[in-house]
Amino acid sequence: MPTSAALCRWALEKVLRFRLEERVEKPRKFVVALAPHTSNWDFLIGILASYASGFPCNFIMKREWFFWPLGLLMRRLGGIPVRRDRHCNLVRQLAEVARRSDTFALCITPEGTRKRRTRWKTGFYYIALEADLPVLLYGLDYSRRLISCTKMMRPTGDIDNEMREIKQYFSDFRAKHPNKFATGL
Repeated sequence: MPTSAALCRWALEKVLRFRLEERVEKPRKFVVALAPHTSNWDFLIGILASYASGFPCNFIMKREWFFWPLGLLMRRLGGIPVRRDRHCNLVRQLAEVARRSDTFALCITPEGTRKRRTRWKTGFYYIALEADLPVLLYGLDYSRRLISCTKMMRPTGDIDNEMREIKQYFSDFRAKHPNKFATGL
């Protein structure tokens, strides 16, 4: 019987024809920044890549996606529903969970939406900074059929320069819908 990692790798590589390239060793605790995010397909590819790598990540998503019965699946996959109409200090809460946990893996799309957006969300950065975790940068490239992590960085608090570096990393990846992807550089 194949493991879930093997089954997910098979679905990613043989069914969707995407290659997973990871050149960064995963620590026990980390935050993933995944971009570009212009399609719902990005979610499926990201979930498969996460499980295929043997280290499933939690993810945050607007709570509207957690309706019955889809909500059961989303939570089972590691989804954390977010209420966007309230400020509940989610960054601090997730950083605290990370500090208390033996292992922690959280994937966030910095764009925060599938629409074109030049101002990216910074929650992933501040969660990693507050919990003293590295950020693994995973790029999704539809032209090369590739999901790739070749860079890890540890936030220092110099957000302007480090966000520019992060956006520069992702600028070489081709989105499913290129007209919806912008780094703002």
